[in-house]
Amino acid sequence: MAMKNSTSSSDFILLGLLVNSQAAGIVFTVILAIFMVAVIANLVMIFLIQVDSHLHTPMYFLLSQLSIMDTLFICTTVPKLLADMVFQEKTISFVACGIQIFLYLTMIGSEFFLLGLMAYDRYVAVCNPLRYPVLMNRKVCLLLAAGAWFGGSLDGFLLTPITMNVNYCGPRSVNHFFCEIPAVLKLACADTSLYETLMYICCVLMLLIPISIISTSYSLILLTVHRVRSAEGQRKAFTTCSSHLTVVSIFYGAAFYTYVLPQSFHTPEQDKVVSAFYTIITPVLNPLIYSLRNKDVMEAFKKVFVRCSSAQ
Repeated sequence: MAMKNSTSSSDFILLGLLVNSQAAGIVFTVILAIFMVAVIANLVMIFLIQVDSHLHTPMYFLLSQLSIMDTLFICTTVPKLLADMVFQEKTISFVACGIQIFLYLTMIGSEFFLLGLMAYDRYVAVCNPLRYPVLMNRKVCLLLAAGAWFGGSLDGFLLTPITMNVNYCGPRSVNHFFCEIPAVLKLACADTSLYETLMYICCVLMLLIPISIISTSYSLILLTVHRVRSAEGQRKAFTTCSSHLTVVSIFYGAAFYTYVLPQSFHTPEQDKVVSAFYTIITPVLNPLIYSLRNKDVMEAFKKVFVRCSSAQ
């Protein structure tokens, strides 16, 4: 019994997305539906890119990496949220909390860098189309993807051990639906201002580097498109880049609010809504934005659908 009490004393209690809400059943159904759509849509995107030879290009390779990240990202937080809503358990062990922090930091960091690299890919495709096969060959694509994963994992390896080594006291009730660092640090017994400053600098750098790449890439793309007198060429360039810009605006806007905006502008309710947006909504929006607005992906889907119908 003493061992059991000792073990449970280190657990955290996740208060959840909603506290004392009468609409828990509806919210559960909506989140479950979004989760299923997100996982299925991203897995379908990965499958289409693998099986269709027309999608074996650098842009779609990077897009497949984005789908992998989104799938892992939403699976890091939502299953636990749904389980807590059903079983009312709401506890998460110290180790599981650390794992959740590491995984979501790695996924969000990797996605930061990947979106920047995808902007560079669009720059090369629009501004240097003749050199595109050379500048974005398979080896370069693999190195870019590996760099994005490494950068994200570096963020996880740096911030997770520091967060989990802070002394926590009190009831350990985290006013959130997953172990997000700002919410967990509110339970710290000691002064964490130095660590929060370090985390702020780290997050600013992780946002600044890809945003610089994105801004530079799209500025050069706009200059190139402006010189193109062909209306068809301008339309094609806009179509190529608009989907990526939409995803970037949504994802970076939510991340900026959570990790860069001073805490005086935050409330627990707003934090949970914004976190739900980039952990639940964004992973389902990405494949839908890229597939519905992309003729090549839709053609690949039609081909697979026809093959499956013919086989039956």
